[in-house]
Amino acid sequence: MRLHRNLVYTVIEALEAVFNEKEYADKVLQKALKKDARWGARDRKFVAETFYEIVRWKRLYNEIAGTKDHYSRENLWKIFSVWAVLRGIDLPEWKYFTETPVRRIKGKFDELQSNRAVAQSIPDWMDELCLKELGEKKWTAELKAQNIPAAAILRVNTLRATKKQLHDLLAKDEILTKPIKGYPSALELVERKNVFITQAFKSGMFEMQDASSQLVAEFLDVEPGMRVVDTCAGAGGKTLHIAALMQNKGSIIATDIYGGKLVELKKRAKRAGAFNITTKKIESTKTIKKLYNTADRVLIDAPCSGLGVLKRNPDSKWKLQPEFVDNIKITQADVLQRYSKIAKIGGKVVYATCSVLPSENQEQVAKFLEKNTNFKLIKDKKILSSVSGYDGFYISLLERIS
Repeated sequence: MRLHRNLVYTVIEALEAVFNEKEYADKVLQKALKKDARWGARDRKFVAETFYEIVRWKRLYNEIAGTKDHYSRENLWKIFSVWAVLRGIDLPEWKYFTETPVRRIKGKFDELQSNRAVAQSIPDWMDELCLKELGEKKWTAELKAQNIPAAAILRVNTLRATKKQLHDLLAKDEILTKPIKGYPSALELVERKNVFITQAFKSGMFEMQDASSQLVAEFLDVEPGMRVVDTCAGAGGKTLHIAALMQNKGSIIATDIYGGKLVELKKRAKRAGAFNITTKKIESTKTIKKLYNTADRVLIDAPCSGLGVLKRNPDSKWKLQPEFVDNIKITQADVLQRYSKIAKIGGKVVYATCSVLPSENQEQVAKFLEKNTNFKLIKDKKILSSVSGYDGFYISLLERIS
């Protein structure tokens, strides 16, 4: 592989924005890829993959480079050198690479493999927490799986197309997809490509949504004609899936504390042809109380640590703090307690997170059921990336029995 200056400079600038300015990786990359309209697909792929790889392996590369967790422009070039050497890429004769210690980099990499937190590039506190909750064997496997880049998965919008129709239409644009066994609406991209410029996307035939995430709406057991409340709807990925499962019949109330996300949901719903969705910003506790005892189904896609989706959001490893994890568990318990009351007697509630920690998942449900004997657990599902190959998730289905 030959390195091109403008592409490498773009990667360095993007890393500086994430490591020093604490910006979000996805937003930084979106901006970076618009830097030069002359870039082709291969150029954009290099920028995106190299950027995310260095973000993902930040701690390991930092240790090898000896940059002491200080990300000056000079040190970012050293870290880039580590990335290149470990991938067997010949470094050009640029001033940034003149003193690159190739042999020492390779030796240091081997030396650090005995330290799991460094070798798998994760903060010590995070490694200790997950080790405590999952056990060494399960966590070691999960950590390795979370360092494999996420697959690109589409959810077919059955309001607009069938799986075969979407597969065939994308194939005409030289975008190859394959079905995934056990995921009714999922198609996996054989090779990453920009699907958002296709007519299929503009026509609302699909959304980008991980396979594990697609199981959440399926778990809710909805039927056409029901009244459903999606309590933490965000920009509406799962809301739109619910609408498709309900065949646009019945009603969905999508709520969230962030009005901006609900605006985006409305745009996506229009494109998807989902017309049974009403949005409602949560202004106060009164917003939720007015919905008590009204819904056949309630989705609580609870805020969480995100420790099941590190492969998708590698920069979150460096932003997340232990205090946040402690506090989010309090929020989860509160949300489950209050939002579950939206379900009427005989109604069902899904509590879900994109975390793999039992303390955010089955332990939260167990504590809730202990306090609320008018609910029962019907079933739950623990999804590990190391087993499924997709995001880590937890999904539980509860029923209000009195």
